[in-house]
Amino acid sequence: MTLQPLLHDLLVATMAPAQAWSAPDGQVRPAGAQGFYEGDVRVLSRAEVMVAGAEPETISAGPAGPGAVEVIALLRAVDGPGADPTVRLRRRREVSPGQVVEHLEVASATAAAVRVPLTVTLGADLAQMDRIKAGESPAPLPAVTDGKSVSWSAEGTDVVVRADGAKVDLSDPAAPRLLWVLDVPPGANRSVTWAVTTTQPDSPMLPGPGVATWSTPTVRCDDRRLSALIARGLEDLETLRMRARFAPDDVFVAAGAPWFFTLFGRDSLWAARMMLPLGTELAAGTLRALAARQGTVVDPETAEQPGKILHEVRGAELDLGGGSVLPPVYYGTIDATPLWVCLLHDAWRWGMPTDEVEALLPNLEAALAWIADHGDSDGDGFLEYLDQTGRGLANQGWKDSGDSVQWRDGTLARGPIALCEVQAYAHEAAVSGAALLEAFGRPGPDRWRGWAEAMRRRFRGAFWVDDDHGGYPAIALDADKRPVDTLTSNIGHLLGTGLLTKEDEVQVARRLTDLDSGYGLRTMATTSAGYWPLRYHGGSVWTHDTAIAVAGLVRAGHPDVAASLAEGLLAASADAGSRLPELYSGDARGTVPAMVPYPAACRPQAWSAASAVVLLGAFLGLEPDVPAGRLGVRPVVPAPFGALEVRGLQVAGRELTVAVDAGGHVVTAETLAPVRVEPGSPSGPDPRAGLGGS
Repeated sequence: MTLQPLLHDLLVATMAPAQAWSAPDGQVRPAGAQGFYEGDVRVLSRAEVMVAGAEPETISAGPAGPGAVEVIALLRAVDGPGADPTVRLRRRREVSPGQVVEHLEVASATAAAVRVPLTVTLGADLAQMDRIKAGESPAPLPAVTDGKSVSWSAEGTDVVVRADGAKVDLSDPAAPRLLWVLDVPPGANRSVTWAVTTTQPDSPMLPGPGVATWSTPTVRCDDRRLSALIARGLEDLETLRMRARFAPDDVFVAAGAPWFFTLFGRDSLWAARMMLPLGTELAAGTLRALAARQGTVVDPETAEQPGKILHEVRGAELDLGGGSVLPPVYYGTIDATPLWVCLLHDAWRWGMPTDEVEALLPNLEAALAWIADHGDSDGDGFLEYLDQTGRGLANQGWKDSGDSVQWRDGTLARGPIALCEVQAYAHEAAVSGAALLEAFGRPGPDRWRGWAEAMRRRFRGAFWVDDDHGGYPAIALDADKRPVDTLTSNIGHLLGTGLLTKEDEVQVARRLTDLDSGYGLRTMATTSAGYWPLRYHGGSVWTHDTAIAVAGLVRAGHPDVAASLAEGLLAASADAGSRLPELYSGDARGTVPAMVPYPAACRPQAWSAASAVVLLGAFLGLEPDVPAGRLGVRPVVPAPFGALEVRGLQVAGRELTVAVDAGGHVVTAETLAPVRVEPGSPSGPDPRAGLGGS
């Protein structure tokens, strides 16, 4: 039996499209997901350091800046007598696109010189990511050497390891060794370096530019957990920047490491939307990259349809097991298309240049047409999905695991499935699309406002259900148009979109408190038969899901519930070294010693890393409308994080500084952008404000 590898305790460094995963002690052993990767290929599966035949004894390890980790280890096999360790190894790993470099530095405080035999044993299986995720352990491939380097090649991937000054031992071609002998004087150090370089000329993904295009704000906050979370999140996002070969000028962020290290429609769109308070460049790049592969034909094998935004791009077919095999360019997503429209609208409101917005209006019109046509395949006024091939994704919302849509008794719902949050996205997209069409003098705004209003009127009657604690929207409608009655976090995505009445938003806010674990929002209520705290979409907490609910709650006028969920995220971040993973356990805070990790969660993960910016924008109450020449600043009162000052936000490409006191009152709100700043107390919900503001 094969098992998916666990990730929660591994040491990771990323710089897209490269990533390096090792054991906590820094060793890369031929086990699980450990290895160096380029794109979806593991280019080294082994990199074990030995000194005098013994493994270094690690005493410290952790991140050392974007794309780097460092390990400090004792070398007692060559140390002198006495209790104090006096010889140690600093192992620094630096990841960059196409390359991983390791610097090995031996330092000594012994009374006499120390001779240090140093060996690095390598291995490479050049395995595809889907095989690794499935728990397979491919055999290492034989290496070749020219006496100065070691290399492997297979299926469009060429790997070369170079180590200046090292002797290359290829007595076992499956486990080549790099050998050095270092003589280290007392009080001195000696270093060696080795590097692995990978070329993949046919890879669909390219590295991002050298410098991130978003601003890096200075955050001063009474609650230091928030500033630490933002700093770490932005550092992680810097390492996830990518470009696609089919749109080489446009930058987006990969969904997450290791499994989803590529362009994902939904994930990349959400991350860009969350990052709007720091600039519109990422949004513009993401929109254009996805527009470059917007659907033009009907193809059941890839799920492509005219106007549809893609789900993911890979270099080869992706075998998910159980007969599911996704093509390299796959469109099986129900929500990416309306989310694309929402991002274009929000970026316009934040000040994306008018000519860049206007260039995407034909794509906007195609996306809106898809929403009302192919998206609503049976014409009932709701968007639904059904895999037509038997080989694609059975569920095509953000909760895309096979058991994510189930009844309260645990029975799986039968498709076609119409998810509640997708209707909210579609409603918001129609209203937002209408605003864009009207602003640019294009036909159709009244049609889309009418379409949105018709959905709003029918939504409650179709989706609303009740239990012993009151009403709430069902997670979905099934094939028979019955509301699937499980209470889930999906309902948080409805808030502030304009789909619900004010009264229904009050009820949704109340029911979200039933899902609060103290570390964030559980994906499924504990009263459901399918609940389990470590179930992927059935009880765990997802960082981005909670952040979206927080923003919606603030927009809908429920800052107290939002503040409780935000406190949960900050508590979890403190237990996770300020790096919130893709998801973690739904165990209640206070019932476990600390936040319990989900052992196969991605980290860094784009929308998790960007969630800190959502908290910032929501509680500062940022309401941009650059086309109208205004910026609302209406912070939550009292301020959930205490006094807060942020310098380096961006609106219309110009710096924005906002400061509030502990009571939530605006102290400073300044920008040179061509907008009128309107500070004040929190307003009612403004669906036009989008996710980046309240």
